[in-house]
Amino acid sequence: MSAPTSLTPLRRPPRLAPGARVAVVAPSGPIPEERLAAGLDVLRGWGLDPVAAPHVLDRHGELGYLAGSDADRAADLQNAWCDPAVDAVICARGGYGAQRMADALDWEAMRAAGPKAFVGFSDITTLHEAFAVRLGLVTLHGPMAAGADFVKSARAQEHLRATLFDPESVRTIRSDGTALVPGRARGVTLGGCLSLIAGGIGTPHTRDSARGGLLCLEDVGEETYRLDRYLTQLLRSGMLDGVAGLLLGSWAECDPYEKVRTLLVDRLGGLGVPVAEQFGFGHCDDALTLPFGAAAELDADAGTLTLEEPALS
Repeated sequence: MSAPTSLTPLRRPPRLAPGARVAVVAPSGPIPEERLAAGLDVLRGWGLDPVAAPHVLDRHGELGYLAGSDADRAADLQNAWCDPAVDAVICARGGYGAQRMADALDWEAMRAAGPKAFVGFSDITTLHEAFAVRLGLVTLHGPMAAGADFVKSARAQEHLRATLFDPESVRTIRSDGTALVPGRARGVTLGGCLSLIAGGIGTPHTRDSARGGLLCLEDVGEETYRLDRYLTQLLRSGMLDGVAGLLLGSWAECDPYEKVRTLLVDRLGGLGVPVAEQFGFGHCDDALTLPFGAAAELDADAGTLTLEEPALS
């Protein structure tokens, strides 16, 4: 079996301008109507024209953790993406369900529709990987339209807004974190929620190697032994062979950070690459927006990620 090739930068979608139409979709879990309304108001305040997908407020009749049926969730995403009047697609929330509908998407039709910005995190990790593999596009790991973290956080809103409208202004992404392992590294960004990355190995539309990459990882509500399981899976599968560096985000609702940090040192400290911790993305207050598929330099000591080009064209 041949060795996996190093990651290369992906195609950058166009930036947004005032008046752009943005579709809000729910690929995963159900959404409180009042939070959706609040998020749409934020987007309108940016001068955008947000449109909620037809099934965005659905709830599956038997599996209440899903925002409607797999077919309807997939249709909402595909139709929004293929609508030439839509300039960007923003997910409403995470939860669970993206894995169930990813194979129902017509990726050839979505590729033919051309590039546009795509935003989400958490369970949307599955779709970040699929968009990279099937569409070859840079995507944005950032706060979602109906997320409590988004509607309540001016910093999260402003960083996403700047990334969408004025990406030159956020070419250097600065965190308040420190170096778990010091050093600098260059590579192509990828990643998301640790449990979704581990669970996606060996499935369609998912890469099995982060070689040449700056792998970004975070998670929520996991006990330390489960985080150990996911990290060990990445190590045993070869996913981390040749990785250039790692950025570690939030570990909200996990064990106390010192306990989590001990695990991170144990599993990642021996890779011989820079590792930045507490980088400020993921399930945390004031979350930063990170582009995936972009060439960048990580300075773990300074807590910065500097993009070679703006996230959007």
